[in-house]
Amino acid sequence: MGQILKFIFILSFFIVFQNSNAAVIDTVSTYSPSMKKNIKAVVITPDNYATVQALPVVYLLHGYSGNYSDWVSKAKGVEKLADQYGIIIVCPDGNNSWYWDSPVDSNYKYETYVSKELVNWIDGKYKTIKDRKGRGITGLSMGGHGGLYLAIKHQDVFGVAGSMSGGVDIRPFPNNWDMALRLGRYADRPENWDKYTVINMLHLLRPNSLSLLIDCGTEDFFYKVNENLHQELLYRNIPHDYITRPGAHNWNYWQNAIQYQVLFMSNFFKSQSK
Repeated sequence: MGQILKFIFILSFFIVFQNSNAAVIDTVSTYSPSMKKNIKAVVITPDNYATVQALPVVYLLHGYSGNYSDWVSKAKGVEKLADQYGIIIVCPDGNNSWYWDSPVDSNYKYETYVSKELVNWIDGKYKTIKDRKGRGITGLSMGGHGGLYLAIKHQDVFGVAGSMSGGVDIRPFPNNWDMALRLGRYADRPENWDKYTVINMLHLLRPNSLSLLIDCGTEDFFYKVNENLHQELLYRNIPHDYITRPGAHNWNYWQNAIQYQVLFMSNFFKSQSK
């Protein structure tokens, strides 16, 4: 009996010890002054959070029809990446906004929210590296577009950016995913569609300002526009990493792709700390 009790005590201690050395997943409510509303986000802090002075942050964006909880509810083990690489992961709610400040609907100011308001809120609440050298942003689909769009427009905020199955040229899809509600109909406002698409923003990139990783599967309906972006980056002699492999527009693909994204960003953070 004594041996059994001793075993139970040791096992209980081991379980508590294991749980105290694992990433913490919190759902937080943040406030957007520009939109005058509260917006939820998931924040993942790594197991070493209590023992360090400051950590890099990866902003991880969801796709169209998704929300702030997608990355922890649909991709297994994302919190383990926070532990593995010693990073904070922030998953904001993007509300089908395409992460734009909409030129036709003032209720949608998600560029301002993610790139300024949320970053400032996270830096104020958590032990972060408060510099572009310690910030990355990536996402899937709408969020892949958002990661590149926000990083290109805010190179003073983010030092590394990625995209998984991203809608990096929106113009071939004028009737899809609420984009016409955010930009106006393509037939009526073609100038908005030209201005707010990633592939037309490469002239804004300063030399060696952003480390870039683009990833898309060969069976994805966004594959062609990602190939076009890759070729345009090559033409402009802009350094970037490009990954393509068999795969479609689904969580099986993104479950794999996020591993490469976080590794890439971790390597960037390490290079900046030397």
